[in-house]
Amino acid sequence: MEVTRTLKARIVLDNHNDYSKLMDTMVAFRNGCNTVSEYIFNNDFPLNQLTIQKEIYQDIRSRHQLKSQMSISTIRTTVARYKTVQTQLRKQSVWDGYKKDNHGKSVRNYIRKDLTFLWKPIIFNRPQLDLVRNRDYTIKDDHSVTLNTIYGRVAGRLIFNGLEHYLQSEWQFGTAKIVKSGKHYYMHISVTTEIPEFQLETVRNVVGIDRGLRQIVTTYDNKGRTQFVNGAFIKQKRNHYKQLRASLQAKGTQSAKRRLRKLAERESRWMNDVNHCLSKTLVQQYGKHTLFVLEDLADVTFDTVSKRKKENRYEHHSWSFYDLEQKLAYKAIQNESQVITVSAQYTSQRCSKCGIIRKENRDRNNHSYHCHNCGYTSNDDRVAAMNIYELGKWFVSGVEKPQFEIIENEKW
Repeated sequence: MEVTRTLKARIVLDNHNDYSKLMDTMVAFRNGCNTVSEYIFNNDFPLNQLTIQKEIYQDIRSRHQLKSQMSISTIRTTVARYKTVQTQLRKQSVWDGYKKDNHGKSVRNYIRKDLTFLWKPIIFNRPQLDLVRNRDYTIKDDHSVTLNTIYGRVAGRLIFNGLEHYLQSEWQFGTAKIVKSGKHYYMHISVTTEIPEFQLETVRNVVGIDRGLRQIVTTYDNKGRTQFVNGAFIKQKRNHYKQLRASLQAKGTQSAKRRLRKLAERESRWMNDVNHCLSKTLVQQYGKHTLFVLEDLADVTFDTVSKRKKENRYEHHSWSFYDLEQKLAYKAIQNESQVITVSAQYTSQRCSKCGIIRKENRDRNNHSYHCHNCGYTSNDDRVAAMNIYELGKWFVSGVEKPQFEIIENEKW
């Protein structure tokens, strides 16, 4: 199995005057991407890199003074952006009149969106630069780096603790992206390595993980241990940012708008760090050969917006569950473990002792669960984690898509 990571290192150039050369190259590269984007938009969205390269490669080089590999990279970067947008659009549908069903009845006709729904070309606003290793950039064991620009090579060093681990091991370096954040320049480097495929036969521990708003994480393992990670500190912090945004939005000045943009980036960085720390702790705590089982929350919402008070809507519809799942997934793979998702249906309504499924057993206001069939009582988040753990055990035993179902005699 191939594992990919992105390393973020700060660039410090040996000659201070070289920063302007680097920025000029980043601007030229951005403009080249916009040229490619206009061509794709105006020519019925061709997404074959070689086809586009034959048509506009020379134009990109001459118009933006880019090097050969940089010109090719503008095409690759732009095509990748269009393919990402294409994937996002295909998940959306739009009403397109009516059609006849199999019974001749007139029904609404919905069609999937595609790139033709774009009103204008995708625009690259931020200066950036994509470089290919050993052609556009080189890194040595002492962290020194040389970068290609439209004016020639510039030299410097990378600041990243632990970089030598990737330089002196089996990790393969790929394309690097250079961006500027604040007053510093950063290099985002893609690195890949091969690790053995995860085998269910090697599982030594199954951990059920329930994610929520009150308890951001509740875990239950095969030793019967339950752990809670309270989300109150996250809610408090996000409410603080929410109040700051409201205050700045009320002012409406240019300086307030600039502050709002910085505030959004700061909150995103903070939440990103929280998810990194939490996922790292889980992986280290349970060790290798662990199967982490999470609910599939792709189509799950925590009640509709209309049922929530106005002051609580932001917290209930901006929680970064998916980000935590992704970070836990790649950290688990590197630790010879695995993350799977199972159906979220009935995990909060099923008694983890007798298996009866009744919605009335759960008391949301008191965060408790009381089974009216067998009398079992516990915390509702803990019961959900226990049920998710149970589905994980079914998966290990060979059930491909484990989920709970209501049997006939449970209905009343």
